[in-house]
Amino acid sequence: MTSKTHHTMKKLLFVTLAVVLSLTANAKKEKRTTVELLTSKGKITIELYNETPLHRDNFIKLINEKFYDNLLFHRVIADFMIQGGDPDSKEAPQGNALGEGGPGYTVPAEIRFPVLFHKRGVLAAAREGDITNPDRNSSGSQFYIVWGKTFTKEEINNITDAIEKHSNGSITFPENIKKHYMRYGGTPHLDGSYTVFGEVIKGIETVNAIQQVDTDSNDRPLEDIRILSATIKK
Repeated sequence: MTSKTHHTMKKLLFVTLAVVLSLTANAKKEKRTTVELLTSKGKITIELYNETPLHRDNFIKLINEKFYDNLLFHRVIADFMIQGGDPDSKEAPQGNALGEGGPGYTVPAEIRFPVLFHKRGVLAAAREGDITNPDRNSSGSQFYIVWGKTFTKEEINNITDAIEKHSNGSITFPENIKKHYMRYGGTPHLDGSYTVFGEVIKGIETVNAIQQVDTDSNDRPLEDIRILSATIKK
């Protein structure tokens, strides 16, 4: 090989590497869609993940159709999550059990664990259970926002060990995710089973306020907590 050939190949290598790095950087910088939920308890601003395009696009479609406007957070469990998106909740009298409504379709699962996991503040899709829904397809409209709890090292190890064993090794928890649950909280028992597709970037105090409200035996808030409007932020 001549020195000239070697120099040319070296130059091509640098050019190729530069292109790869540029594409990688652009992928990381890909703009996320931001949505705002104006609720009767305050605002919640959410970024939608590009790693889950089916869920992202469906959520955007429903927001543009004003689907979520005036729906309730119909299921609230303290130290766990707040759930909304049931169209039957719009005019449901107090005491009515909710949670079965939807737009008439499901969304294929986009479970991206461990890249996306159930840390506090994430947006995820509700779904029917594994027995009737083995493919873990998501509800077409119902979602939940995680609150969860923080864990001691012993607690998180016990939970993650049990999940890993039950999954026959198909789910494993990296140490950085365990540490995140210990420090910031979340719901690790849902990892690998439900699609996470966004996260709260502003208004986590509103989520906190909602998850603390009093509820009935069906986990429905005694005081209606309503999504007054859902909009795409420009």
